[in-house]
Amino acid sequence: MKFYSTNNPNLKVDLKEAVTQGLAPDNGLYMPEYIPVLPKEFFDTIDTKSFQEIAFTVAKNIIGDDVPADELKRIVDHTIQFDAPVVEVDDHAYALELFHGPTLAFKDFGARFMSQLLGYFARQQKQEIVILVATSGDTGSAVANGFLGVKGTKVIVLYPSGKVSDIQEKQFTTLGQNVTALEIDGTFDDCQRLVKEAFLDDVLRKKYFLTSANSINIARLIPQSFYYFYAYAQMKDKAKDLVFSIPSGNFGNLTGGLLAQRMGLPIRKFIATTNVNDVVPEYLRTNVFAPRPSQQTISNAMDVGNPSNFARMLDLFQNDFTKLSADIAGYSFSDDETRAAMRHVFASTEYILDPHGAIGYLGLIKYLEEQGEDVTGIFLETAHPAKFKEVVDDTLGKSIDIPKPLQHFLQQSKKSIALKSDYTSFKDFLLNTL
Repeated sequence: MKFYSTNNPNLKVDLKEAVTQGLAPDNGLYMPEYIPVLPKEFFDTIDTKSFQEIAFTVAKNIIGDDVPADELKRIVDHTIQFDAPVVEVDDHAYALELFHGPTLAFKDFGARFMSQLLGYFARQQKQEIVILVATSGDTGSAVANGFLGVKGTKVIVLYPSGKVSDIQEKQFTTLGQNVTALEIDGTFDDCQRLVKEAFLDDVLRKKYFLTSANSINIARLIPQSFYYFYAYAQMKDKAKDLVFSIPSGNFGNLTGGLLAQRMGLPIRKFIATTNVNDVVPEYLRTNVFAPRPSQQTISNAMDVGNPSNFARMLDLFQNDFTKLSADIAGYSFSDDETRAAMRHVFASTEYILDPHGAIGYLGLIKYLEEQGEDVTGIFLETAHPAKFKEVVDDTLGKSIDIPKPLQHFLQQSKKSIALKSDYTSFKDFLLNTL
């Protein structure tokens, strides 16, 4: 399989180059040259297959022969070591729980898959691979833990100071080994900008083997399609037309769903739900994409003012607004609305939503109310509520339990390096430290 840049369809590379580069030289994002549709037989029997078997078939469909089948199976089996159950929340909504991995967030899937794939490529070369990752919360913890101790790799996590939860921060600032945390005096968008500038810097690229572990990397995107197939497998006998509501920041999760749909998964509609950082819902209303500085909210992992994967979304629809808006609806919600949803669901069902899942739930309910369609609605519950314990406790008026994996992180000492948000400071750090 070849992968092309969203900025230039004629710029094509193989999987290794796409993954190790992260970002194309022209600043575009890599996409598969074509998306093969899985055979009808696969969907007829999907409910008899394990999560690992489903994921391997999907990965093989996109990757082809670029990775030997036995190695790809090892990578997939390492990635899928925990469940992603579909749980009924109420009569109208099911939650796809993606927080049962080691860092209790959906990004464990992408980070574990990418760490093993990059580790496989690192064994084929002598130069160390340096992974730069910007995070608004969960990405940093998932990537840092996924790559921890992987030979031939070094991870540098950039995060906005004071804008991630204490638990999220501890998950990537306490590890040491091959992981370094940079506490940036700015926003997530500043962190993402620094990473992108580094990839376009000829001095750095000549001296270091740089790549990204953000969802701009195709190796993060591919496994984000796995759990849509697995959700369908769990719902196959009772599902009507499937509608997925996806709490979104950088829109990698939604793009993974679009990939699954293009591979033949029968998804009726996607609902892009955001907090007040609503540039994509606004685009769906106006056909105008207007990035702007992000605002801080209680759903901080979604505080993104210029979502990278929007370029991939446009590419999948050939920049056709009519087609894109026919497949994707968009809604945004305030912190007050988010808290109200958390309280309502807990009071009526005792199900505890995290702030991001609450926004996914709100988007699904609003869509169902507006459309009145007889469909099966699934929203993505992307992180365990204990990762946002202060917000959840304050909202629900009760103290929720902290799972043992999170308790372990909280007992460790934070180690981070404070840095300004200008590119010169970041570049100097890399040149003087690596």
